[in-house]
Amino acid sequence: MSGSILVVDDNADNRDLTQILLECEGFEVRMAEDAAQALCMLGNYRPSLILMDVQLPGIDGLELTRRLRQDPSLQGVVIVALSAYAMAAEKENARAAGCDGYITKPINTRTFASAVQQYLAGPHADAAR
Repeated sequence: MSGSILVVDDNADNRDLTQILLECEGFEVRMAEDAAQALCMLGNYRPSLILMDVQLPGIDGLELTRRLRQDPSLQGVVIVALSAYAMAAEKENARAAGCDGYITKPINTRTFASAVQQYLAGPHADAAR
């Protein structure tokens, strides 16, 4: 597997686990702990996929997604929401904001990397685990 992934998550433990799981599968992974850091990184970095925590401090993940979807240079980037909320309404809110998919937390360590790969390969079916 290969691909460049930006993980936006304010929880250090979640970032560490996500990075380990994805790097073990050959992905290039970069981390941002909030929207401001993500925006700064995206000024000169174009990942193939962004894993977006919905509950970020300040600008939340859905608002950040809406902003990113307005940037023509990021139109081809896949954005997948990460959230502990598994309610159907939460998934619809993520899709309405511009997310291509939704993965629930806590992530399933056995299937997480393959779910991410499916989003990179498209079409973007819901890979929530």
